[in-house]
Amino acid sequence: MVGKREKKRNRLRLPGILLLLAAVAGLLTSGGTSGVAADSPVETQAAVSPEPLPVQRPAPVRRETEPEPEKAGGPVPESGPVEDTYFDDVAFLGDSRTEGFALYSGLDTGTYFHAVGATVESVFTKDVETEQGKMPLLDAMAEVDCGKIYVMLGVNELGWSKTETFHDQYAKVIDRLREDHPDAEVVLQSIIPVSARQEAKGSYVNNGRIAVYNEVIQELAEEKGCPYLDVAEAVVDEDGFLRADWNFDGVHLNVAGCKAWLEYLRTHPVGETESRPGAENAGETAETE
Repeated sequence: MVGKREKKRNRLRLPGILLLLAAVAGLLTSGGTSGVAADSPVETQAAVSPEPLPVQRPAPVRRETEPEPEKAGGPVPESGPVEDTYFDDVAFLGDSRTEGFALYSGLDTGTYFHAVGATVESVFTKDVETEQGKMPLLDAMAEVDCGKIYVMLGVNELGWSKTETFHDQYAKVIDRLREDHPDAEVVLQSIIPVSARQEAKGSYVNNGRIAVYNEVIQELAEEKGCPYLDVAEAVVDEDGFLRADWNFDGVHLNVAGCKAWLEYLRTHPVGETESRPGAENAGETAETE
């Protein structure tokens, strides 16, 4: 009996073994499982893919940009005097001191834009009489062609609480002038000091305050690339006061003072100075000396 049962178990095992061998053979020929079927309820873990290789990008090309040429700014050196034709294309912008210059300097050329009490702020809005009617100073200037613009402003701003305000507002004037006259040279003139008599009054119109403002104007000349004319040095005495015999009231220059001012401008020209006497032979003179 034992032998028969053993044979029967062997017969039952044979089909299972054959099935197992067939499954193994299938795995070997198919290369393994391909994952769970799409409709399988079994959740699969996401296959871990290898990290992508970093993309080799070419290094950015740095283009060397040519810097814009800087305009020469700062103090203008003294040179030989120019003829008055040099001022043919000059527009003078200023307050009552510029008005005095127009009246008493003796210069018969140039164009003048001035107003009593004008400041670096009011030139945008302060009306003046023109052939086209009343309009702000800078609007009137915009209608005129000029090659050089001489600015003298600041004495009426000495009472302002912050020099930064003066700096920033003056910078706006320069920007506006350049916008209206892109080919013109904007020249900044220093504020002329006051007399010893005016200084003794103890008001805010004093030479200490003027010195501070002139430093601001010279800084602006450097920042904006504007020529700077230290007119003050031409009209003061040995103590730095406006000469007593060159003013009316301690602030405004008389005929002698305005002529000294003009002479300073003649000997401190800016840009090309073809109107200087003998300029056409300057090259030959330089070679022979």
